[in-house]
Amino acid sequence: MGFLADALSRVQPSATIAVTQKARELKAQGRDIISLSVGEPDFDTPENIKKAAIDAIVRGETKYTPVSGITPLREAIVKKFKRENGLDYKASQTIVCTGGKQVLYNAFVSTLNKGDEVIIPAPYWVSYPDMVLLCGGEPVFVPTTLEKGFKLQAADLDRAITPRTKWIILNSPSNPSGAAYTRDELKAITDVLVRHPHVWVLTDDMYEHLTFGDFVFTTPAQIEPNLMDRTLTMNGVSKAYAMTGWRIGYAAGPDKLMKAMDMVQGQQTSGACSISQWAAVEALNGPQDFIQVSRKAFEGRRDLVVSMLNQASLLDCPMPEGAFYVYPSCARAIGKTTQSGKVIKTDEDFVTELLEAEGVAAVHGTAFGLGPNFRISYATSNELLEDACAKIQRFTASLR
Repeated sequence: MGFLADALSRVQPSATIAVTQKARELKAQGRDIISLSVGEPDFDTPENIKKAAIDAIVRGETKYTPVSGITPLREAIVKKFKRENGLDYKASQTIVCTGGKQVLYNAFVSTLNKGDEVIIPAPYWVSYPDMVLLCGGEPVFVPTTLEKGFKLQAADLDRAITPRTKWIILNSPSNPSGAAYTRDELKAITDVLVRHPHVWVLTDDMYEHLTFGDFVFTTPAQIEPNLMDRTLTMNGVSKAYAMTGWRIGYAAGPDKLMKAMDMVQGQQTSGACSISQWAAVEALNGPQDFIQVSRKAFEGRRDLVVSMLNQASLLDCPMPEGAFYVYPSCARAIGKTTQSGKVIKTDEDFVTELLEAEGVAAVHGTAFGLGPNFRISYATSNELLEDACAKIQRFTASLR
């Protein structure tokens, strides 16, 4: 009998963290590296939010908090869901966690039994399947296509549902593809779910505020009220307010689920950081103008990156509706040879050679369950993005 749990043999380390680490190591060796692998805004947390945190420290808000969050924050979450999503929740139906990851983990620990299935459209955020596996469940992947904008099709979802399906995870706008579902596209999905009353819906709305042009964000429970009593609507302050390190995610859902998640969290971490919670109160209740400023910046970066990648030979980059990622296909580069004589057989080879040759760090698509693609985060300055895209163009042009 080995010392480590068998469950660990079912999971992988996070690929995005691994790429970031490799880029750091090359940088430490003196290489000039542009890292486009990290999923966090490059903006600073807005001043009013920082001030609210400092005020909370001065006021002595430094004690343990209730497991599910301080009352002012839970009330702010209720107001946010009503104001922005037209959803009616009670404060008792909300939970505040140490980042969005803990929301997901709490939900899975609370509900999954051995063999329960969780439908995950691919490409997916790297942590979903591993969390499901750690909690004893079975991830069921439903591939999407570039032609359909990397969006789950209703018929494919219908086919994937079995009597053992417990959850479906819907992430819009998506990490890694940036794809976001229109109201009509989401309605086709919720119509299928209405016909399968045993399937619960976990909606990851973390990138809600990062949508571009005249795209209008909607969330499943808003479109189909019949799903309210089996939907966990998750969000957080990380991406919208540039607060990744503050570690605050939140969610709302039916009473029985929220009670179970509270119990799990009570035995795990208890309440999230008190100072971060007071900062999040200000984020949700305070002025929202920062969102427009960062959205505008991200939209400009998206347009720049999509344009430059589509001018690169051998790449095809669709125009995403949101988040701060693009997910170009490098299918036409597979089988080509680099100047150093290495044959590119996979998308992992592609990003590895790109990092070695040009010092640009991206994440291979197979890490997100769908290749041959790669993910680029454009949450960095226009200058760096132009430089990185020019290097990608030079790299693809050099392939033979």
